[in-house]
Amino acid sequence: MNYDLVISGGTIVDGTGSAPFKGDVGIKDGRIASLGDLSAAESGRTIDATGQTVTPGFVDLHTHLDAQVGWDPELTSSSFHGVTTALIGNCGVGFAPVSENNRQYMAKLMESVEDIAAEAILDGLPWNWTGYGGYLDSVQALKPALNIVGLAGHSAIRFEAMGDKSMDKDVQADDRELAEIVRMVKESVEAGAVGFSTSRFIPHTVPDGRCTPGTWADLRETSAIQQAVVEAGGVGALFQSANDFQTRFDTELKMFEQGAEMGCQILFSGGTGPQGDGGVSRWRDFFNKHNQAGKRISGICHTRPSGAFFGLAQLSPFTKESEAWSELMALPTLADRVDALRNDDTRARLIKDGKAIGHLSKMAHMLHPFGMNDIPDLDLDQKASLQQLADAAGCDPVEMYVERLLASEGRELFNYWAFGGALHNQWQYMQLDQVIPMLGDAGAHVGIFTDTDSPTVLLSELTRKHGVYTLPEAIHKITQQSAEVLGLKDRGVLKEGYIADINVIDYDNLATQHPEYVNDFPHGGGRFVVKSRGYTATLVAGEVVVENCVHTGQRPGSVIREFNRG
Repeated sequence: MNYDLVISGGTIVDGTGSAPFKGDVGIKDGRIASLGDLSAAESGRTIDATGQTVTPGFVDLHTHLDAQVGWDPELTSSSFHGVTTALIGNCGVGFAPVSENNRQYMAKLMESVEDIAAEAILDGLPWNWTGYGGYLDSVQALKPALNIVGLAGHSAIRFEAMGDKSMDKDVQADDRELAEIVRMVKESVEAGAVGFSTSRFIPHTVPDGRCTPGTWADLRETSAIQQAVVEAGGVGALFQSANDFQTRFDTELKMFEQGAEMGCQILFSGGTGPQGDGGVSRWRDFFNKHNQAGKRISGICHTRPSGAFFGLAQLSPFTKESEAWSELMALPTLADRVDALRNDDTRARLIKDGKAIGHLSKMAHMLHPFGMNDIPDLDLDQKASLQQLADAAGCDPVEMYVERLLASEGRELFNYWAFGGALHNQWQYMQLDQVIPMLGDAGAHVGIFTDTDSPTVLLSELTRKHGVYTLPEAIHKITQQSAEVLGLKDRGVLKEGYIADINVIDYDNLATQHPEYVNDFPHGGGRFVVKSRGYTATLVAGEVVVENCVHTGQRPGSVIREFNRG
């Protein structure tokens, strides 16, 4: 057989969790035509994978690329980290179904929740749809580099059905409104949504400070939605949620249980705390109880601690309380801020204000500077927090913070471990069978921090360096297991006949890079971008879309609308 492309001489980690093996991969017409010894085969192109690892493309189950795809169809930074399929529409936020009158509010809601300017959203998308199917058509017309799977969101649907009162804490849908919600859910799933998403996470708020539509929906409403998801999408159709585990833990678990009993596949974002085992044993028992007799509940989690990137690039812990820090951060360029920081009087004033405010002293043990070496120091050995560095130098954390900003010419970032910082507990949690360590959150909180390097951190740090997983286990989690959550057909495994979504990885040298703040959104909007090293090639449907962290210009991604069910 003549192949379009052959990946030769690599170590194949096929996604099933099986032991790696040496072999070649022959690709024809976008699919894997052969696995084995293809040394005598002819092909239009050969990628020499000698000494490298060949895996399925990664499936990111949590992104917010719903808007960004409009002006960045290459879907960076996800595409720099081996992702070939991205699930959008998480946490109940999205842009369909939507009437023309509600478009502006949906953009403002996304701005409030996910830190993307509403004007960028309004001008960066064509807005040529009303129903969910029309939105998916529009995304496909943009020719994305990666595959897209969509969730219909509670915010858009509930706002369409109930208007402004959809966000009021003490208001529930009446029978007519609930029937309208159910109708839109069914239509969206029938039009190609993989399922439905909701947010009950109280920090997700709209511009006036109220929680997003759906946050306060009762179990009567969520149960009716779950039934609609199964009726329209079949057993295994997805119900995704961001939850309020702080004040409604039992209610949230009841919602999961009801959906699983009806036939929904439940997917939620979770993690652990620092007390005791952080809830690992409780979650183990819950998963074991509710993943029997065909019921399916899965969790996803962060692979590295995060929550904010402080520094001179964008975010300061002092600007709200300090005129001096506000003036510094208001300067137009990073170079201007560094020049100001070099002034002794300015620096003394900044340090004085920082100490008086007191924020940094309380946060310093949770702030971990990335350093300025070629590869960022994620400090997973927990030896170099800002507090530890200040203690070793015998100075205040504010002084150490300012000193490092000046020494790095403003380029160093300080990672705030707000999520996933109890590493031992977090690693125990992500080893549970039903937990998938992939929460890239691409397209969200873009000017505050980024977790889009999640799969690279998983493989390079947690797997290669710290042994949280073996390589086959880690690859299985973010390929076959993730693909099965979505019900992807012919994806997630390197197997003859399957679609050729593939990564070729220099595993020994795989690493994430330093995040950079860039202004490449519409109207000059800014965001953090993080690149990688070690991905020799990423293929989507047999086309090389990224080569050595550079886009090739190929955009063969598909909006996937049909799924394995049952």
